Amino acid sequence: MKQQDLLDLKEKIDEAKEKSSELRGQLNGLEKDLKDTWECDTTKAAEKKIKELDDKITKLNKQINDGVEELEETYELNPQEDE
Repeated sequence: MKQQDLLDLKEKIDEAKEKSSELRGQLNGLEKDLKDTWECDTTKAAEKKIKELDDKITKLNKQINDGVEELEETYELNPQEDE
C-alpha cells in the first residue's frame, strides 16, 4: 500500500470512530428518555409496555363502540338515515 492509501484509510477509520461515538451518544439519550418517560430499562421492557398499551387501547375502543351502539339502539339513532 502506498502512503496516500494508508492516509486515506486512516481518515476513513477516524470518521467511522467519530460516527460511532455520535451514534452511541444518541443511543444513550434515547435509553435515558425511555427510562425517564416510560419507566423502561430495556427495549424488552418497552416492547412489553407497548403491548400493554395496545391491549388497553383495544379494550377502550371496544367499550366506546359498544357504548355508541347502545346509545343508537336506545335513542333509535342511525346516522346513515339522516342522509
